[in-house]
This record gives sequence, C-alpha cells and structure tokens, in this order.
Amino acid sequence: MTLVSVGALGKHYGAELIFEDISFQVARGDKLALVGINGAGKSTLLKIIAGLESADAGQVAMARGTRIAYLAQEVRFSGDRTLWEEMEAALSSLAALRDEIAALEPVIADTAAPGWAEAMERYGELTARFEHGGGYEIEPRIKRTLQGLGFHEAQYQQRLTQFSGGQKTRAALAATLLSDPDMLLLDEPTNHLDMQALEWLEQFLRSWDGTLIVISHDRYFLDRVTKRTLEIAFGRLEDYPAPYNKYLELKAERLERRLKEFQAQQDFIAKTEEFIRRYKAGQRAREAKGREKRLERLKRDHAVERPKEQTRLRLFLDTKLRSGELVLALAPLVVGYPGDRSHESDPRVLLRADDLEIHRGDRVALLGPNGSGKTTLLRTILGELKPLQGQPRLGHKVHIGYYAQGHDVLNWDATVLEELTRVSPGLGEPAARNLLGRFLFSGDDVFKRVGDLSGGERSRVALAQLTLLPGNLLILDEPTNHLDIGAREALEGVLKEYPGSILFVSHDRYFIDAIADKIWNVESGRVREYLGGYSDFAAAREAAAAARPKTKDEGPKPDAGASSGGSTQTLDARPSPLVLRPSSQEDRQRKRRLAALEAEVALLEQELGKLKSDLERASVAQDVKRVTALGTQYAELETLLAEKYAQWEQLAA
Repeated sequence: MTLVSVGALGKHYGAELIFEDISFQVARGDKLALVGINGAGKSTLLKIIAGLESADAGQVAMARGTRIAYLAQEVRFSGDRTLWEEMEAALSSLAALRDEIAALEPVIADTAAPGWAEAMERYGELTARFEHGGGYEIEPRIKRTLQGLGFHEAQYQQRLTQFSGGQKTRAALAATLLSDPDMLLLDEPTNHLDMQALEWLEQFLRSWDGTLIVISHDRYFLDRVTKRTLEIAFGRLEDYPAPYNKYLELKAERLERRLKEFQAQQDFIAKTEEFIRRYKAGQRAREAKGREKRLERLKRDHAVERPKEQTRLRLFLDTKLRSGELVLALAPLVVGYPGDRSHESDPRVLLRADDLEIHRGDRVALLGPNGSGKTTLLRTILGELKPLQGQPRLGHKVHIGYYAQGHDVLNWDATVLEELTRVSPGLGEPAARNLLGRFLFSGDDVFKRVGDLSGGERSRVALAQLTLLPGNLLILDEPTNHLDIGAREALEGVLKEYPGSILFVSHDRYFIDAIADKIWNVESGRVREYLGGYSDFAAAREAAAAARPKTKDEGPKPDAGASSGGSTQTLDARPSPLVLRPSSQEDRQRKRRLAALEAEVALLEQELGKLKSDLERASVAQDVKRVTALGTQYAELETLLAEKYAQWEQLAA
C-alpha cells in the first residue's frame, strides 16, 4: 500500500533552485535513506513531506489517517517540562484514550443505564486500541527508550532547559520514537549518539514495522537500517532499490552507462556534422540537408546530457618527519580533574590507561560512551591538562598535529583566509587561495568570517590548517563531525595514505573500519585495547560476552556467601606464553599485545586476591555497606578478567 506519493516537486529559495521535478512513492513499511551533499535540499524535502514547508511546484499526497513524526536537526523544546513529562507528552494520544476509558467505566458499571450497550461497545473498542498501542506498559516503554539512548534515572526529573544541546537532541529523538507514528522522518538522528545508543537505535528501527525516511551521514547506520536509497544531486532525485553500499555500486554502474550513452551520441553528432560540412554544397546536398534537420531535432528533443559529478575535497596530508619506533606510551596514566582543596573535594577520575603504546604507523581509534573522558585523555596527551597520576610519554622526534572536535583552535572572528595564513605565515595569499580551493572555498568565500560558517565549512577550514602543520602524530577529535559522506570518504582516502601515526576519536563506525588497526575502548573507567577495526572490536566483544559465566556453575561470582563470611573463588588458570614469528609488523604487534595481556591478567588476579581478603575482613566485621561495595568491584573485575581471557584466546588463535 502506498503511504506517500510525491509528484513533480519543486522548490526555490529566492532565485536559487533547490530541486525540481522530484517524484517518488513510499510504500507502507519502506525504510529509505535520503542522501546528498550538504545543501542539496535533503532537509527541505523532509520538511515538505512533514507539512512544515510548502513546495513551489508539485504536491505530496498522503494516505488518509497517516500519522507522521518529524525530528529536525536543530531541536527546540517549548515550555519548562522535565524529561519524563516530555516523554509522557509524546504519548498523549494514549493518555487521551486512557482518560476516555476511565470516563466510561462508571457508565458500563450500571447495566441498566440508558445507552449501556453503545457505551460497552465503545469501551471495548477503546481498550483494544489502548492495548494495541502499548498503553498498559507506558512507563516501561519510556524507561527502555530513555535508557537505550543513554539517559539515567537521575535525569528523568531534570528540566530540559538544563540539558546540553546533545542531550536535547537525544531527548527529542526519544519523544519522536515514543510517539509511535505510521511514518518517521528523521534528520540526522545519529548526531550526538555514542556507540551504545547508536546500536540501540539501529536495533529499534530494524525491528520497528513502520515507515522510515532518514537523513544520515553514518554509512554503517544506513547500511544496517535502510533498504532503499534516494539521492538528491544537482536539483534532481535518483532512486536506488538498495542500502548504502549497494547503492554506491548501482550508482557507479548507472554513471558508467550514461557516460557511454553520452559519448556514443557525441560521436554520432560529430560524424553527422562532418558529413554535413563535407556534402552540404555538393551532389549530396539534399541528403546533408535532411541529416541536418534530423540532427537539430535530436539536439532539441533527445539530447543526452553529460552526467554530472560532485566536486570533491582534494585533501593531501604528508609528513617528512620520521619518529622513533615508539610514538606514545601511557604507563600507567590516570586522567580526570583535580579536587578543590578549599571545599575538600576529591579528584574526579575519568579513566585509567595502563601500559598502552602507539608505535610508528599505528592507527588507533579511541572509543567509549559520551562523557567517559575521551577528549580529556587527548587534552592530557597534548599537555593542556595535567594527569592525576603518571605522565604520557612522547617518543623520539614526535610532533603532534591536532584537530579539535569543537573547532576550538579556530579564531571565529577571523576570515577563512586569515585563519590559514595564521598557522602558516609564509604561505602567501595566492598559495592560500589555491589550497582553500581544494577545500571547496572559492571566490569571496575566503573572506567569510569563521563564526558565520556552517559546521561543515568550519570542519573544512580546520582540515585545511591540519595539512599545513608538520606533525607525524595526528590526534583527531571527531574529525568527521559536520562532514557529508563525500568529504568523509575523501578524508578516509588521505588518512589511509598518511605515513605517520594517528590517534582519533570517532563515532563513525565505517570510518573507524576504514582507518583503524587498533581500538582503545573506555570500559568501566579503564582503557582496553583490541586489535583490528570496528568490526573486529565488535566481534571480540561478542566473543567476550559469550565467554562470560552465566551461572554459578559456569564460573566464579561473588554471591550471598561473600557477604556472610563465605568464601569466594578466583580464576587461577593463566594463559601460557605464545611464541610468534617476528617476521612482520603485525606479528610484532601481536606479540606485544599478548605480553601486555598476560601482564594485565596477572595484575587483575592480584587485585582479585586482595579484594577477596578485604571482603573476608569486611564480612567478619559485619560491615554490610563495605561488603556490598567490594562485592560490586569484585564482580566487575571478574567480568574484566573473563574478557581478557577471551581476547587472549582470540589473539592466540
């Protein structure tokens, strides 16, 4: 069944054409990706379908009774509701049904009342709708959705006005999902989501039986959630019956076919024009005249246009500086913020990094939930923050090039041209303009004030600056934020060829898979290392989860016996050393990692032994509060130890 039909849609902003003659249909249950460069008109099209903007031409026809929920990129909440109140408001249709059901209950209680049969029929209809809509589990639904998107119970009664921009975006997404529409229109829903929330959203949308049109630059997300791709380019729409990766293949095939058709027609036109020139005044003038008329009709009515291709970023990153074999060492490092002595507050520890190293040529992705300390770790490595314990150690001849997530290194009052010459005073205006042209700044664009640029434009300025810095260790904090897919692919291409080392933070799993050969993941306040890209990391997590003890018989767990003076168990089987062939960089990395894992296992076993003694003493002293706290720590350490064993087994295999 067709839910939405879009016919010959056109839109201008002033004299600027956004798109024209756009037509497509959406069937019930379709899940579509809407892609295109920044400024192509994707958000505008979504707003027109949602009824928030009007088109200059064409129409949008919606099936009767279709309920639409729209999530904008920029979120604004009216009023002063709490997070929980906003979620309840999203379920207002169920609340109205509940109130109507409650009003009917005293009527149907009196079987002799006039109109009882009609009231009973209405009551049955309403309760069926209420149950089908999930009305009997409103509170659990709200909790599941909020927890899935990274909210904690302590935040449920907070005013939305107190939330950050990212938290407001996640709250709006939660409310949109809870409203349970027939069609979801989502504009960049993956912004501000960490890995856990991204994976939860993917699972929700994959299992949801409604209709979806989504704009996103997250290619991994699009591949997992959507089944059809609509591309807006040069004011037109192309429809591809495939998710993102397959769409790229189909697009390349379509482009190649059209180029051949265009070239074939151009060859035909050239031959025909040559015939006309040769014979127009000769014996075959009549034939030449006929061919000329047919050629005019062909050019007027059946001309094949040359396929257009988007201008792409032309990035170049290189370094002539060669570092030593060891580029960065964190052994051990505690990162956070110092306490306030005047208020006798303790230091705030965000994360611990033990025996982690980056070697020349390594590409390391730093992952973890929002707020876990990733950016703080980067700033500590850069020397902007002092560590609470330990010290990051840079290797011989290591020079850092830094890309800041919030573009903090940019002077927002300067022009684009001034910002480029600031980091490289000897560059000169002609060379600076030439470089900016490769980053899609042309003409008077170079005189725009940085503070007036879009997020994507500021990202391009920061990347242009990065190409001028002589670093051989790139530290990149969310470099793909605000970049469209084409720009992300260009950045991937240049980073793959970069001869130095890279440490980067990103939530773009496609980007991580393309670049990283090692993952540093923040888990329970510790940074843990995995070899490979995101897919390898996800597989290792699944293996660790499968290896975790699920019952008391399958592995040691602190139980009631620990709090009553009973004994607890500890893992005593330590992996034996494994000899590897030291013939390649990969083998050397594997050997180093195995040795590091064995050291971590030994340390964890020592900590477990100490915790066991502390638990026994606390049990004898009947200190229930301390027993509970120690029991929690013991369980976390056992889980971590099981993960380390799983990593060791995977690496050894």
